[in-house]
This record gives sequence, C-alpha cells and structure tokens, in this order.
Amino acid sequence: MSNSRVFKGIVIVILAFQFTSCINTRKATYFNDVGNLSFPEIFEDGDPILQANDILSISVSSLNPDAAKIFNATNVTATQTSSSTGTTTQASGYLIDKEGVIRFPLLGRIMAAGMTKKGLREEITQQLIDKKLLLDPIVDVRFLNYRVSVLGEVKNPSVLTIPNEKVTILEALGLAGDLTIYARRDNVLLIRNEDGIKKTRRIDLTSGEIFTSPYYYLRSNDVIYVQPNKSKVASSGRATQWLPVIISALSLVIVVLNNK
Repeated sequence: MSNSRVFKGIVIVILAFQFTSCINTRKATYFNDVGNLSFPEIFEDGDPILQANDILSISVSSLNPDAAKIFNATNVTATQTSSSTGTTTQASGYLIDKEGVIRFPLLGRIMAAGMTKKGLREEITQQLIDKKLLLDPIVDVRFLNYRVSVLGEVKNPSVLTIPNEKVTILEALGLAGDLTIYARRDNVLLIRNEDGIKKTRRIDLTSGEIFTSPYYYLRSNDVIYVQPNKSKVASSGRATQWLPVIISALSLVIVVLNNK
C-alpha cells in the first residue's frame, strides 16, 4: 500500500466525520424571520402571588422618621443566593414561613401567602393606621429572592437573582452566557408555577413571535431548559465510535513510514 493511498484514506475518514457533524446554520441563529419591524412591548404587570419561602424586603416611612425606625430593623432571617456572576450573597428580609406567615414588629403575625405585594402593603399600612402606630405611613414591599434558573446548553447554567423584578427570556439567557452552538433554539422549555400548578411551554427563539409572546417576560422561580440539538447528541456517540478508527489509521501511517 502506497503512502498516497493511506493519506487519501485518512482524509476521506476525516471529511466524512466532519460532514456528518455539520449544523444547519438557520437553526443556530435567532429571529430568522425578523426584518425591519416594530413590536409592541407586552409586559404582564401583574403582581405575583406571595407564597411560602418567599423573602421580602419591607420598608416603612412616615412623617415621624424616628417612630418608623422600629419597623425598619434588619430582620434576622437570611438566605444565600447566587448571582449571575457566580458569587454568593446574603439576603436578609422577612421570610414567609410554611404556614404562610411573616412576623412584623409590633403587628405580630401577618398572613402573607396568597396575597400580592400590593395587598400585603395595604394590609400593613391599614394595621399601622388602625393601631395608631404611625401617621400617614408609606409601606414598600419587594422581593429579595426574585430569581430564575437557566439550565442545559448555555455557557453558564445558573440560578440568577434579578434585583429589579423584571427580566426577559433573552436577558436571562444573556446573563447565563448565551446558548451554545449545540443548543436547540427552536424548542426552549419554560417551566412555570401558576396557581400552584407546574406548567410547561415551548418557545421558538428562531421566530420573531417571541417578542409578542406572553412568556417573553419571565416570572420569579421560572426555569428555562435549553436542550441539545441532534448534532450534539450524535457527535457524543460518534466521537467514541471514530476514535479507535482514527488511532488505527494514524498507527498504520506510522508503520508504513517506518517501513519505507
């Protein structure tokens, strides 16, 4: 067997392997059908329902700042949260316990689970007024553990803490380092808890319809899973299958060259 034939055989094997690994570039890009268009921004400004294990920041102010101080003492409940950069931070606030209750200074136990932030804000305000604890109190309620999880074929799978309580699916994927070249952009899975029921939705990022989708903006505790495409799955198997062949071919070349 001549050296040229051995070399040609190796080239054919490598080319065949590369050809079967090709990816449809249209499936690897976003928004293929989007031109010079305008999309109305659709943001569900609905107040999410509070539930057990939510951690809340509750601040109180009034015409008498000294009287309001007692209601703004740092709560002892703390939790660790991971940010998009991989760092871990401590979030101190009011934890809604398993019974759905928070314990607020001077007001005691307040049933928070099942309410919205607006509802809880109004409840605390009204109790402060009824018990004549503050004059014209202003209460603000915010989430401290508003987070979404991004898993699968992204550069940095992680649980993302969102401080402004508003994030799009594109922003979440960007914070996770964007999708890898092996990700299925036409079939991203969204898992959401609505009214105590886990619901799943499939999202096509290759279509411009994502901009008008009700799932464009994420909610707290949403989970995004990006599955690998067929090329990734197939290449994992082919790598194991072809490695002995390539090693054998290289060994043959060495033997032929040594016997030349």
